Amino acid sequence: MTDIGRQRRAADWLLLGLLAAGSALLLLGVSVGSTGFESVLKAWRDPVALQIVWDIRLPRTLGAWAAGALLGLAGALAQGLFRNPLADPYLLGSASGASLGVALALILFGVSPFASHWLVRLGLTGAAFGGAVGAVLLTLVLAQGVQHTLRLLLAGVIVGVVLGALTSLLMLMSPQVLQSMQAFMLGSTGFVGWSAWILMVGVWLVCMAVAWMLSPVLDGLALGEATAASLGLPLAQMRAALVAVLALATGAAVAQTGLIAFVGLAAPHLVRSVTKTTHRRLVFLSSLMGGVLLMAADVLARGLMAPQELPVGVLTAVLGGGYLLWLMRRSTRSASGTGL
Repeated sequence: MTDIGRQRRAADWLLLGLLAAGSALLLLGVSVGSTGFESVLKAWRDPVALQIVWDIRLPRTLGAWAAGALLGLAGALAQGLFRNPLADPYLLGSASGASLGVALALILFGVSPFASHWLVRLGLTGAAFGGAVGAVLLTLVLAQGVQHTLRLLLAGVIVGVVLGALTSLLMLMSPQVLQSMQAFMLGSTGFVGWSAWILMVGVWLVCMAVAWMLSPVLDGLALGEATAASLGLPLAQMRAALVAVLALATGAAVAQTGLIAFVGLAAPHLVRSVTKTTHRRLVFLSSLMGGVLLMAADVLARGLMAPQELPVGVLTAVLGGGYLLWLMRRSTRSASGTGL
C-alpha cells in the first residue's frame, strides 16, 4: 500500500472513531446531571426525568458538539490561512470583540428606556456575535484588506489587545458586571437550548460547505503564496471568503457558549497527529474533533464535582494546554534524537 493509501485509510479510521466517540459522548451527556451519572434508560419510566433529558441535557450536549465543531472548523481554517500551527479562531480579535460587546450590553442595560428596549431584543447573544464580527471588520480595515497575510495577522493581534484593554477598563468602571463577565469569559454550555443548537448547526452547515469548496486555496497556500498565485487561484477573493467563514463560525460559537479556549487550536493538531491529508479532509475532521473535545469537556464539567459544575472553558484550557505541552516536549525530543 502506498503512503497516500495509508494516509487515506488512517483518515477513514479517524472519521469512524470520531463518529463513534461522538455517539458515545451523546449517550453519556444525556445521562449526566446535577446528581452525577444516571442511566438515560430510567428517564423513559419517569415523565419528569424524561422532560429534563429532552429540554436540558440533550440540547446542551448537542450544543456542545455544535460549538466545538464550529471552533474546530475555524481553527483549521485559521492555521491554513496564516500557515501557522499556533493560529486559533480568535486570532483576528473576535474573542476580545465579543467580550467588549457583552460588557457594553451589561453596562448599558437599564441605563435608559431606549437602551433597555433594544438590548432586550438584541440580547447578550447578539451583542457577543456583533462584537466578534465587528472586531474582525476592524481588523480588516486596519490591515487594508486581506492581500497581506502578515499585516492581517498583526492587525488582529493589535485589535485583540486594544479591545481586551477596553473591556477590562469597562469592568473596572462598572464592577457590578464582573460576575456576569466572568461566566462569559470562562465559557459555559449550560444555557444552550434547542434554538441555539439549531442556529449553530445551520451556521456550521453553511461554513462547512464554503470551506469545503475553498479548501484547494489552503492547499495552494501551504506551498507558498507565489506558488498559489502561479496556479491561477484568485487569492484575494478566496482569502476574503475564508476570513468571512472564520468570523461567522467563531462568532456563532462564542455568542452561544462564551470564550472556550484551546478547542480550535488543539483539534487540527490532533487530526494531524493521526493522518496527513488535504485541507478538504482536514477541515472536516478537525470540525468533528472539536465537537468531540467540547462534548467530552462538557460531560466532565458536569460530572466531576456534581452537583457543582465547573466552567467548561477552564477544562478545555487545562486539557488543551496539557496536550500542547506534551506535543511540544515530544517534538523537542524528536529533534534532539535526529541531531537537529
